[in-house]
Amino acid sequence: MPRTPSQTPALSRRSLLRALGGTAALGALAGCGVPAAYVKADDRAVSDLSAKDHRLVFANWPLYIDVDEHNPDKRPTLDAFEKHTGISVDYIEEINDNDEFFGKISPALMNHQSTGRDLIVMSDWMCARFVRLGWVQKMDRAHQPNVARYLDPLLRSPAFDPGRRYTVPWQSGITGIAYDRRRLGREIRHVKDLWASDLRGRVTLLSGLDEAFALLMQGNGVDITKWTADDFYTVCDEVQQQVDRGQIRRFTGNDYTKDLVSGDVLACQAYSGDVIQLQADNPGIRFVVPEEGAELWSDSLMIPDRAAHKANAERLVDYYYEPAVAAELAAWVNYVCPVPAAQQVLADSRDKDTAALAENPLIFPNAEMRSRLAVARDITSTERVEFAKRWNKIVGL
Repeated sequence: MPRTPSQTPALSRRSLLRALGGTAALGALAGCGVPAAYVKADDRAVSDLSAKDHRLVFANWPLYIDVDEHNPDKRPTLDAFEKHTGISVDYIEEINDNDEFFGKISPALMNHQSTGRDLIVMSDWMCARFVRLGWVQKMDRAHQPNVARYLDPLLRSPAFDPGRRYTVPWQSGITGIAYDRRRLGREIRHVKDLWASDLRGRVTLLSGLDEAFALLMQGNGVDITKWTADDFYTVCDEVQQQVDRGQIRRFTGNDYTKDLVSGDVLACQAYSGDVIQLQADNPGIRFVVPEEGAELWSDSLMIPDRAAHKANAERLVDYYYEPAVAAELAAWVNYVCPVPAAQQVLADSRDKDTAALAENPLIFPNAEMRSRLAVARDITSTERVEFAKRWNKIVGL
């Protein structure tokens, strides 16, 4: 069954960058100038205990997996995996912020020690740091035929991980524009529509650098798969101008949903999965992929260095790429499903509400929408410190 609006995971999943000090430290750590931080490929693995120790530890974000509607302690897809494989999964909902979790496990990884976790889920911009630092292990596609067959082509080869050898999307989403059609009285079709005079003081942007920049660049006609520093600074100048003229009410984390529901804000940068939940109570709230395009992002699975149950973890990852399992998960979380083949599974459901999800373009983008989605080139370690300094000054972090 689809998750009800009261169960929305929106407030706990997507995170914003912390104050400049933490961001700068992470950027410096990810640079090649810190040789102690980087782990060579031959020092990432330990003896795999999977064959004789049938378990694994899986760390994820809160409310990011299907739950039995009658018993919140049961997770149907995970329970089915355990029953089918005999592998016991210690599922821990401990990730509340990308930077915070990075800080929690980085001392172990930097010192070539186990994190005590076999599988973790982080946003792709953070996954990029792990890959560059050599803190995750390459997955064996021989153990993952479903991933090889069913992973969405749009998500197969991000710049930081060509071929997705180190990361596999858990769920995906779109950063676009949400607006209240009823209160605004007109449609929004372009990013620059946010700067219209009738929206002065009624617009919010995301405060996180990694979450905000790509959509704003797309509004300027930039190909975000290969954006440049000049493109970034142009966006900064534009946003600063809008701050100075009072166009932007504030910069937000996931709490933008409160402003939109209350009517204090009429249009904002938003995540597709949040809007699906808001629409259940207010059909007047719309989500738009601007004509210039929108960013397609992922929260991805990784196997950390020195994980003791690598093969078990690879098997779990592949299990969630079976179309029937992916469909069951998608029906609960309502984000963009990274397994397009799951759409037909939902369409064939006897439950009318579940079948309707197959037609929702915010879960399964149609061909026209897909043509306007792109995965942004990530911010490199050498760029991050200066970019964060400029952006955080505008945002007030």
